[in-house]
Amino acid sequence: MKIGIVQQTCSPQVSDNIAKSLAGIKACAEQGAELVVLQELHCGIYFCQAEDASMFDLAEPIPGPAYHTFSQAAKENQVVLVSSLFEKRAPGIYHNTAVVFEKDGTEAGRYRKMHIPDDPAYYEKFYFTPGDLGFTPIATSVGKLGVLVCWDQWYPEAARLMAMRGAEVLIYPTAIGWADSDTAEEQSRQFGAWQTIQRGHAVANGLPVIAVNRTGWEKDFSGVTGGIRFWGQSFIAGAQGEILYNAPVDEAINYVLEVDKLRTEQVRRMWPFFRDRRIDAYDGLTKRYLD
Repeated sequence: MKIGIVQQTCSPQVSDNIAKSLAGIKACAEQGAELVVLQELHCGIYFCQAEDASMFDLAEPIPGPAYHTFSQAAKENQVVLVSSLFEKRAPGIYHNTAVVFEKDGTEAGRYRKMHIPDDPAYYEKFYFTPGDLGFTPIATSVGKLGVLVCWDQWYPEAARLMAMRGAEVLIYPTAIGWADSDTAEEQSRQFGAWQTIQRGHAVANGLPVIAVNRTGWEKDFSGVTGGIRFWGQSFIAGAQGEILYNAPVDEAINYVLEVDKLRTEQVRRMWPFFRDRRIDAYDGLTKRYLD
């Protein structure tokens, strides 16, 4: 399967951001991509740097204008497309939602972000209602896609459940970066942890992993912090966690790579982690903490 990833910068101009995404989709399709993955909330700035109720105006219903734009892009370019939209479900109920479109532009399925962070400069609990669609792969013409979103990537339970339900690849649209106060050493630790845990999901489940991050510096519109420098470095890992491609930090890229889905069978025969799971002994995993 040929996979295209679009790593881009974003600005307050929504139309410019959408134009970048559309150009990236086209560029990937021209390189033979069958599946194209966009970054988290690619239509706009990462507005969760601060709490501001006016930012809810960026949300759209699904279906809505952005939905139809990317549906048409999938159809025109004959690709399966993973998009990431700010969904207005009802007054006061908003989701961070990945929508997957088939090659004919129809919706193959959607996933609402389940794990919602609330950290300095990542105030997502103010904006997003936790997802309610569970961890269910989305069936497409290129395979069953285990689509998750950003903060989900820190949770092995999410990856495992997707894999247990037959996902053939794990996909993480992402928005993550450094604060201006982070030292070079801290930056290295943060990026290393981020990539390592996702490579671990590949190893533990015998599946390729696709993580697509945004790049560039974005201003904190509240003026409280120095903003976020999104660290880019979108990557594709193979079924043993090996890095197949790693994007640069500060560069917008459209990149296509062929990934062999059949390696999952080979790897799981060699490393039969699913066979050896002690499912009779894991009851505690459904608890918050074992006192």
